[in-house]
Amino acid sequence: MAEILVTVDRAAGRLVEQLVVGLRDGIRAGRIAGGTVLPPSRQLAAELRLSRGIVVEAYQQLVAEGYVLSRTGAGTWVASGHAVGEGRALTRPDPAEAEPEFDLTPGRPDLGAFPRTAWVAAQRRVLSDLPHAGLGYGDPGGVARFREEIAGYLRRVRAADATPDRVVAINGSAHGLALGLQALYELGHRVLAVEDPSADRPRRLLAASGMALVGVPVDEAGLVVSELRRTDATVVFAGPAHQYPTGVVLAPARRAELIAWARTVDGTILEDDYDAEFRYDREPVGCLQGMAPDRVLYLGTTSKSLAPALRLGWAVAPPHLAGRLREIRLHSDLGGSVIDHLAMAHLIGTGAYDRHLRTVRRRYRARRDALVTALSAELPQWKVRGVAAGLHALVDLPDGSDEDALTAAAEAHGVRIQPLAPLRFAPGPPGLVLGYAGLAPGRLTEAARRLGTAAREG
Repeated sequence: MAEILVTVDRAAGRLVEQLVVGLRDGIRAGRIAGGTVLPPSRQLAAELRLSRGIVVEAYQQLVAEGYVLSRTGAGTWVASGHAVGEGRALTRPDPAEAEPEFDLTPGRPDLGAFPRTAWVAAQRRVLSDLPHAGLGYGDPGGVARFREEIAGYLRRVRAADATPDRVVAINGSAHGLALGLQALYELGHRVLAVEDPSADRPRRLLAASGMALVGVPVDEAGLVVSELRRTDATVVFAGPAHQYPTGVVLAPARRAELIAWARTVDGTILEDDYDAEFRYDREPVGCLQGMAPDRVLYLGTTSKSLAPALRLGWAVAPPHLAGRLREIRLHSDLGGSVIDHLAMAHLIGTGAYDRHLRTVRRRYRARRDALVTALSAELPQWKVRGVAAGLHALVDLPDGSDEDALTAAAEAHGVRIQPLAPLRFAPGPPGLVLGYAGLAPGRLTEAARRLGTAAREG
């Protein structure tokens, strides 16, 4: 275990940030080489005369940023490849490609919160129990145990009308969306409605389906179904529980309207339930699929609850689509990872998944509170909304604000943000979408301070 030189000015405050910057700079400069085992948090706290919690939070932030790795029983050590000249030519990075000091773009959970120990234990357990025959190609729709556990979980947590025969394992929601769109196109659907505003990445997948896209506005009650009826769409992609990016919940009357629309046009609702596990200030909202299982193709994923790298999710399809989704998987990729499916089933069945969600929910709530409080102090003229659930906040900027100028100014101050305009079909008021899951509360406060500086300069 190596000794390291890092200094902290206790009188200057922001101790977590000072420690993160000191360690990060040492790693970048090569003073702390890749593979170096860092001192235990208790030891480093004693050496620097800090509380252990400060060191733990600093280590967690560096894990989230990828500078260090950590595993129970093995300690914390420096990841390779971050020092100048280490594993690459000694050249300056392209400023356009350099990582910002504070990344507030939405879409990612706290990667350092991934339950490595529980996941490895689950894989070890299922491998020890798996017969040799189980290592062959599995059911293209997912192994039976996975489908059973997912169906039970969704019935319990999301009030879904889910049965194992209608659950199809997918490689994340994007994969499920692609499968569903292919099946719906084969059935003759040619016009697809999308909420306005909506996420740009799924929209690119939707555009590749061959269907014509039409935007349908979202207001404070969610998707405006009366506007949907004016279109020729027979398929709609929507987030009823927590619309992205506005954060609104589809109102009960609108839910009934949307289901009635689907029945009238013989249509299908693609329900994106991307972050339903994270709610803070409101009662849980059941999924739309539970109200109309014959008209809703439900998509869920572990990309926000665990990590995008797993590429693991599930679809709950109407009976006339479930079989076709399995066929497409069979003829395209022969199905997903049996071992990962069984590991996920083990996490759910033993309660480890629920325990993990309770832990990260508390963490994300604290981070949300830190960002909202800091923005209110720094930029009281900005209106923050959509934060009762999820991992991002929508910010309404004052009329006349220039999103592009603010984005550039924020980048110059080391803060990366997501302007709202690229997520719209039709022009609308200026705004930002800010993700807060990946930064500790102290860093979110500093990011808000820098945003305030950028806004005043602009």
